[in-house]
Parts: sequence; C-alpha cells; structure tokens
Amino acid sequence: MTPARTSTALSRTWRPDWPCPVGAVLGVHRRGAGDPTYRALPSGTQVRALRTPVGPATLEVDPLGTDAHVAARAWGPGASWVLDALPRMLGADDDPRGFEPPEVLADAWRRQRHWRLGATGLVWESLVPTVIEQKVTGQEAFTAFRRLVRRFGEPAPGPRGEAGELWLQPTPEQVRAIPSWEWLKLPVDGGRSRPLLALARVADALERAGREGPEVFDQRARTIPGVGVWTSAEVRSRVFGDADAVSFGDYHIAKNVGWALTGEAVDDDGLAELLEPYRPHRHRVQRLVEAGGLGRPRRGARMAPRRHLPGRTG
Repeated sequence: MTPARTSTALSRTWRPDWPCPVGAVLGVHRRGAGDPTYRALPSGTQVRALRTPVGPATLEVDPLGTDAHVAARAWGPGASWVLDALPRMLGADDDPRGFEPPEVLADAWRRQRHWRLGATGLVWESLVPTVIEQKVTGQEAFTAFRRLVRRFGEPAPGPRGEAGELWLQPTPEQVRAIPSWEWLKLPVDGGRSRPLLALARVADALERAGREGPEVFDQRARTIPGVGVWTSAEVRSRVFGDADAVSFGDYHIAKNVGWALTGEAVDDDGLAELLEPYRPHRHRVQRLVEAGGLGRPRRGARMAPRRHLPGRTG
C-alpha cells in the first residue's frame, strides 16, 4: 500500500547543548550519493525516509541555526515518533567524556570534537543496507540497495519538494516475498540474500532485542547464519550509538587504522590489540581515521566489483 502523500507536516525545534553538526551525524545513514532513502540538500538540510514502529515517515532536519536551535519537520504516520526521537538521532545520548584519542589523531579529534554518535533505535532499516554491503565493494552495494528500494520499496510520505521523491526501503514482509532470481538481478548473491531472508523472518524479535540494548542485539543477531561481527558492529553504531562497536572483518578498516596509528597495515588481531586501550570508545578511533582520511595510501590491489552476476551491466 502506498503511503498517502500530504503536505501537512509536524515540526519541532530543539536546542542541543553543543554545536551539533547535523550533516555529519545523520550522514552515516546515507548509502551512497544515489541513496533513494536519503537526500543532503545544498542548504545543509538532511532528508530521510524511515519506517518507524508506528508507520512510515519522512524527516527533514535543518543544520544548526544561528539561534543554536535545530529545526525539523516530518510527514506521515510516524511523524510524531521520529520528531520525538530527533535528539537521540542527533547524538544527545552520546557521551564522549573519558575519550583520549591516540596522539596521532589529536588534531582530527579537535576538528571533529562536536561530532556525536546518533542512535536511531531502528534495527531493520539499518540491517538491510548493511547486509547488502557484506564482502562487496561500495559501488556494488550502493547499486544493489538503490535497486532494491526502488523495485520493492514504496514512495515516502510528504511532498516531493526540493529533495525530490524519496523512497522507503522494503518491509520484512516485502523482502520475504522477493523471488531468488530477482535478488540476482539487483545484484545480491545468495551469501547476502539468504541472511536477509532469515533476518526478515525474525525482524520483530530483533527489534525487541534492540530495545534491550546493543549486547543483547549482538548476541541474538549473530545466531543468524551469515550475520557476523562486522554486520553487528555496523548496525550497533547506527542503531544504538555504540561507541565501542568495531567493524572487525572489514576489507579496509584494520589496515587503515593500523597505518594511521603505527605506519603499518595490520590484520584484525592487530587492530584488536591497538584499540584495546580505548575501550569503551574504540569506534571513535575507527571513525576519526575514516573521517580524517588518514588510512594507508591506495597503491596496492583493491577489491574489484564482481561482473559475473546477472544484474551487472559492466
């Protein structure tokens, strides 16, 4: 069923107690420049299409104003829910106190000192793109997610406006109905479609686990075949604002963090050793390396997009 389009919006203003960088906090949810669920406008306004526990919503958030307030508008059945959740989504619950970055990241931390980890509380909307990103290049993952949303999702509520048409990603029920051959057209291979189908069957239970906290979610999600430490960490950092979620198993992160901290690429074991002194803020170290572009020079082989799946066109 297509959500009704209406120009009637709910709105709120909120005054954070720090200079909140709205785009930097919300931007972690954007899956590539063509993400149909997200728009970043030239004005700095961020627009997201979300499925909340009470229905779909479109959320539009302006950058911090000169009056130190953030203004937001929302449309759809989930508008009240998403506006109530706005402070948490922008990092109000994150507490960086006690974090002392490695000396080599001190400048990066000073530049990023107002950045916070937001928490959406929405497990399914983070799981879908994260599983699609497993073990493939960003280019392949973003293409597949864009096609999935446009083919099997639905238009988001609210007026099109400057952001254009936004789309809601498919529900667990819609994902369960996708035939195997359609996954390959996206392209999403069986190593990723099977976990997504398994997750769709227990989506309600995982949302309940999400309300119990990151540790409970981690334990339960990783009982699903195909869901490992990397997927759990990527979801926990976005859903819970988990400042200790480390993306072990990533193609680049261990090498990049190792290079930034020691001048040498390391594996996951080396990454764990390097980050151990920074508990419970290990994700902040990972994030500073990423945000500062401090990873190793890209002179060696890169992961290449696969070209043998039916949905690939070159």
